[in-house]
Amino acid sequence: MKLAVAMTETPQQQKARIRADVLARRADIGTEAQTAAAVALVAQAGMLGLVSGRAVSGFWPIRGEIDPLPLMAHLAGEGARLCLPVVLDAQTLVFRAWTGDPDALVPARFGLMEPRPEAEPVRPDIMLVPLAAYDGAFNRIGYGAGYYDRAIAAMEAENHQPLLVGVAYACQRVEDVPAEPHDRPLAMVFTDAGTELRPDTEGAI
Repeated sequence: MKLAVAMTETPQQQKARIRADVLARRADIGTEAQTAAAVALVAQAGMLGLVSGRAVSGFWPIRGEIDPLPLMAHLAGEGARLCLPVVLDAQTLVFRAWTGDPDALVPARFGLMEPRPEAEPVRPDIMLVPLAAYDGAFNRIGYGAGYYDRAIAAMEAENHQPLLVGVAYACQRVEDVPAEPHDRPLAMVFTDAGTELRPDTEGAI
């Protein structure tokens, strides 16, 4: 779906407008379609290649996000080490180990559930990344706080490049995302309609 872009808008304003439009569409997805979408994600697990022994970060779904938890459970069954994001402060996102047991989590800001403070810190090899919108160039719009951008940049500064996998409904795809220098393109996107793969990604899996 094409979203008109006013030439006078800044990239941040464009992103805010696109975000609001796409999230309104996402909010209309019914319960039955949400359940089917979660199952569809599991069917795409093979696109990640061998996951045994690799750290995979997911996320606790909120605000109508597609549910990655069944996919994460499947990956754990294949030997992946799961972790979830933890918001430390207004700037910092880190990742902590998670066994997959909901009882091992505690409520956190934004309606999230997070591993307890004593959980082991983890640096993900594969990141299942939530998003508000994405485009055909695999650019992503998040929720505006920049947590994932900063976390990815911090890992890159340590010469660690995780595989970035967007997870979303197909209706969250837009014609164009106004990418900025700090934005990092996704390697692929898992949706209810299947996997979209960036052409130069295959050799990196």
